[in-house]
Amino acid sequence: RNVISWFEEDDATFANLEGPLTDEGGPVVKKHTFRGPESYVNILTQNSVELVSLANNHTLDYGQTGYDNTLKTLNAAGVPYVEQNGGTIMTLENGITVGIYGTVYNSIHQASPVAGIAALKDQGVDIIIYAPHWGTEGSYTTGEEQQELAHIAIDAGANIVYGHHPHVLQKIEEYNGGIIYYS
Repeated sequence: RNVISWFEEDDATFANLEGPLTDEGGPVVKKHTFRGPESYVNILTQNSVELVSLANNHTLDYGQTGYDNTLKTLNAAGVPYVEQNGGTIMTLENGITVGIYGTVYNSIHQASPVAGIAALKDQGVDIIIYAPHWGTEGSYTTGEEQQELAHIAIDAGANIVYGHHPHVLQKIEEYNGGIIYYS
């Protein structure tokens, strides 16, 4: 409630959905498993979240059933999403097209964002966002691999790098005409 006015007044709010929305399935065996009931999709729609990333380490916490239910729930609510090693395009109310490409730290390699960014460029989008789920949880500093990969993404044509995973703020960098939000 304390930030809704910012979300409502922007062109689009993009959030990392850190866990499935599912009423079915069982948790996978790992240290932390997250999920929300399918009804929580209303938190997104009622709070002006226009796009979510499913490219993170908790998307499959309730297995394929949980993931499939999340996709079904988001589709039914009209909430676009970007999947791991996948891209999506959304058109803003002002007509600008935004392409988003997402990766997860355990699947990141230099060719991955380059190919995904190239595919979005080929579709003629106006703005490209590379959204990696990376870094060290709780760390306010970025790793060398993050910095190298962010620069590769900008050099490949991304306008914005929107990193997430550390759960804390990390530095913002302007590089080669692009902007990098490490976390």
